[in-house]
Amino acid sequence: MGHEHHHHHHDHKSVGKNIALGVVLNLLFAVIELIGGFITNSVAILTDALHDFGDALSLVVAWVLQKTSEKPRDVRFSYGYKRYSLMGTVFISTILAVGSVIMISESVKRFFHPQEANAQGMFILAVFGIAINGIAALRMKRGKSLSERAIFLHFMEDVLGWIAVLLGSILMIFFRLPWFDPLLSLGIAVWVLYNVVRNLNSVAKIFLQQIPHGIEIEKIHEAMVAVKGVCSVHDLHIWTLDGESHVMTLHAVINPRAKAAKIKLALKEVAHRLSIGHVTIEIEYGEEDCASCDN
Repeated sequence: MGHEHHHHHHDHKSVGKNIALGVVLNLLFAVIELIGGFITNSVAILTDALHDFGDALSLVVAWVLQKTSEKPRDVRFSYGYKRYSLMGTVFISTILAVGSVIMISESVKRFFHPQEANAQGMFILAVFGIAINGIAALRMKRGKSLSERAIFLHFMEDVLGWIAVLLGSILMIFFRLPWFDPLLSLGIAVWVLYNVVRNLNSVAKIFLQQIPHGIEIEKIHEAMVAVKGVCSVHDLHIWTLDGESHVMTLHAVINPRAKAAKIKLALKEVAHRLSIGHVTIEIEYGEEDCASCDN
């Protein structure tokens, strides 16, 4: 059996620092939002505060998993600790889903029993929200790791959410629209739920060992059979540990006159070109007169 492992190295200290900054900013702002939501009597701001607490929690989990993922494989986890991140996603998604359902319920109640929200207070909080999340997004934009890119998108989504609250508060300053605040809240809660479902769907596909997104097994099969000396390829399996680290196993039937080590190397090159880092190859010998072996 042939094994080869490719690992990507990032500056773990800078990634950790950036994630820590994201956690602090998110938590501070979520507390400000919570207080501001009660003061302005805005269910939209309270809904976004819940979303920000969920974000902060996910950033804490991301930071812990960043540390955990650096642990080497051991006697209990032969593939390492990468899938811990998936458990974190399930945990955070569940918290956000429950919170979103509660906020949807509160928003619907507000439609039937409208309450005036302090539009001026909402406007001030929205300006503050755009500034804080905008600064955090710009800091994360410099990051190169996938974690930092994901967190950058989180902050950009928050900026867009606050732009919606800002526009809503301006409308409410000039027009008496007590129903507009719960409408904003519903929009934010439904958007959070949509993302939760999308994340859980991605995790389910990984646990069910679906072929990773963007990888076409037929193309890989064709490229491998095209390697000189290979008669055929079967039992080809591709899955992913965490959405980033892909694994492949296969049986290659080769010409008995061909050099097994050379063919293994060529097959691994095909896999690595297609972003598959961990490859295990079982070599089998075909017939001497196998025509396809001489391609």
